[in-house]
Amino acid sequence: MMRRTTLLTGCTALALCLGATACGGGPVSAGGGDKALSGQTVTVAGVWSGSEQKNFQKVLDAFTEKTGAKTQFVSTGDNVSTVVGSKIEGGNAPDVVMVPQVGVLQQFAKKGWLKPLSPTARQTIDAGYAPVWKKYGSVDGTLYGLYFKAAHKSTVWYSPDALTQAGVKPPKTYDELLKAGHTVSDSGLAAFAVAGQDGWTLTDWFENIYLSQAGPEKYDALAAHKLQWTDPSVVKALTTLGKLFKDKQLIAGGQKGALNTDFPGSVEKVFGPKPEAGMVYEGDFVAGVAHDQYGKTIGKDADFFPFPAVGGGTAPVVSGGDAAVVLKDGKNAKAGMKLLEYLATPEAAAVWAKAGGFLSPNKKLNLSAYGDDVTRATAKSLVGAGDSVRFDMSDQAPAAFGGTKGAGEWKLLQDFLRDPSDPKGTAARLEAAAAKAYQG
Repeated sequence: MMRRTTLLTGCTALALCLGATACGGGPVSAGGGDKALSGQTVTVAGVWSGSEQKNFQKVLDAFTEKTGAKTQFVSTGDNVSTVVGSKIEGGNAPDVVMVPQVGVLQQFAKKGWLKPLSPTARQTIDAGYAPVWKKYGSVDGTLYGLYFKAAHKSTVWYSPDALTQAGVKPPKTYDELLKAGHTVSDSGLAAFAVAGQDGWTLTDWFENIYLSQAGPEKYDALAAHKLQWTDPSVVKALTTLGKLFKDKQLIAGGQKGALNTDFPGSVEKVFGPKPEAGMVYEGDFVAGVAHDQYGKTIGKDADFFPFPAVGGGTAPVVSGGDAAVVLKDGKNAKAGMKLLEYLATPEAAAVWAKAGGFLSPNKKLNLSAYGDDVTRATAKSLVGAGDSVRFDMSDQAPAAFGGTKGAGEWKLLQDFLRDPSDPKGTAARLEAAAAKAYQG
């Protein structure tokens, strides 16, 4: 469902960027307003479903209005790499894929599946994006991917009513977070809804803790597998995460309940009609679900605090993104490239920004396009961080390790949630899986 990721290293990232300005930008032509692509259909594949798919369709409809091209969206589920690979082999390749992981984009490029971005797309990206976004969209110096949607993944979402009732204020440290959680659970609600059925949410928990506790240099080394998962810093982060996982008072339904809860279900447990928990950790896209599915007013009925600092480290800011790429084997790759040229514009980003549950790394998008102050603050933080943005660790890994349901890091962290008693053993299993995937 809603995947991931980028890191802004430092607790000042949110505040720092409050001074950043976002400028409005004029639309860039995506094939002209003369319906130049009439009669053509662009097929787009991506992981989105539910409200995300519905809101992305609004962007595709705006592209149709502008160019005359029809669009067809195919939801791949989490295993985008496998689904797209089989479609290419079957001679049924989509034209454009929204890729949720850097590792998958690199894999696709190395297999020779991708078309380099057109000069028009590159020019628009140069004007609107910090260079780091080009870096994550490039392989061996060639730009293949446009980061259309980003995620701010260091946000802990909560019900203001639940925290007020418990007499709890947003915590500044991880220890305070656990303490606040116990106070919330004493008042009758579980502290956290944890989406353990979706392994990617568990990688996000780990990454925030690891970045804050071990620091950005070790984070980068582990992301590149230059540091082994058996390193003491990994065992320490797992031990810290295990404190939460093994505390039945803190997790709605305990470990078993968490393992049977998917991401949308975790949001429902906090913001749905029958609340079971006071808080849910995940990215800014929680707001989209809370608003679209449960009618919550963001900033009033649903709010967030930054993921707190761990063990004396700096508070982490993790983000991620979905990159649009064009497949060479698509039946209509030329029109697919026109779609990418459109997606690179602030005009396209504004369509989803208005609908909610969306952040754009495009600094040309005027912040007034977002529908509420909370989203404006997170967008400002993302854009203001500029080149200090780094991607979520599991998204940088080969898909076999960091992006496949029931395998690699996703499965091993689910096993750890089930039984957090042996952080050292889990670290060894993670290293064995990583070593195999990075060699492949």
